[in-house]
Amino acid sequence: MGADQSKPSAEEEKVVYSDQGSVNFSADLLSHLSNTSSSPHPTAERQETLDAHIRSRISAELQRLQTEEESVRAEIEQTLEKENLDREAASAEGGTEVHSEILARDMEELRSKVDRFESGRAMRGEGREEVKGMQQALVQCYKTNASRPLDCWREVEDFKASVAKLEEKYIQSFH
Repeated sequence: MGADQSKPSAEEEKVVYSDQGSVNFSADLLSHLSNTSSSPHPTAERQETLDAHIRSRISAELQRLQTEEESVRAEIEQTLEKENLDREAASAEGGTEVHSEILARDMEELRSKVDRFESGRAMRGEGREEVKGMQQALVQCYKTNASRPLDCWREVEDFKASVAKLEEKYIQSFH
């Protein structure tokens, strides 16, 4: 019955289609395919996985840095302790004359620091009064010229100059 149809006949001709024309797709289809395949935002599951991976790498790096910091700190402490022991041993071998010379030098340094501090305090007191006066003049100018604050430019410049002068005196007190 149907056996004739399932057997290929010798007369049957084989047809091969060749691509002689180009295939055209609509712009909507191309746009849709490009938007879905290269989405700038990953899916929620992918984003969670990325975030978890980044967090784990950050915590691992933080742990490594903390361990490295602890080892460096321990090494510095050991080095300082060794230097202090060496210095104490060297000063103990030097005798009492070295101790009194070091003590006298340290006391002289302290005296000079106290003198500089006292002279700086006196100079800062003088300059503060001038700055206070300029500040009050500036505030008064702003109050009287509330609608025209740019009219107070002289007071602003005077205030800036007095502050700069005070800063210069303060810096000079350390030299």
